[in-house]
Amino acid sequence: MKPLDVSKLLPEVRLALERIGAGIGILILFWIAAKVVEFLVFRLRYRMPDNTGLLRLLARTVSIGILLLGVATALGTMGINVSALVAGLGLTGFALGFAFRDVLSNLLAGILLLLFRPFGLDDQISVTGLDGRVVSIDLRYTILQQDDKKILIPNSNLFTNPILVFARKGEAQSAKH
Repeated sequence: MKPLDVSKLLPEVRLALERIGAGIGILILFWIAAKVVEFLVFRLRYRMPDNTGLLRLLARTVSIGILLLGVATALGTMGINVSALVAGLGLTGFALGFAFRDVLSNLLAGILLLLFRPFGLDDQISVTGLDGRVVSIDLRYTILQQDDKKILIPNSNLFTNPILVFARKGEAQSAKH
């Protein structure tokens, strides 16, 4: 058995420690950037107080995206081949998007409804033969109240079908998305 040559091993250990340190430093910088961007996006709630839930969703989504980019960059800096990881994440994202296309459709329609506000809470609306007073608008459903029942309408239906909005003063206006 050969004796261990420490003089050849030390430069390799030093290089590995430098890469690990640089990777950790990059990860910390991306984490700080994610927190700053999350704070800045969520700070918009003072300008858009009715869209707090939407801004919270946007802030978290952007923050997670920055963190994922930071993890991939840090692993690449440490010497780990991340091309297979990135390709796997892309395929996983495609498969999940295809599997949850209805959920994602309702989510995106909910975001657009909250952003553009074609109708508001307490408005009387009619869509696809269903009518009632709007009691809740969230990212997946809009809830209409009739006399004795609640109707949950998926937001994608509201976004793709004509909506009849009865204004509070008795006027009716039609909106098509």
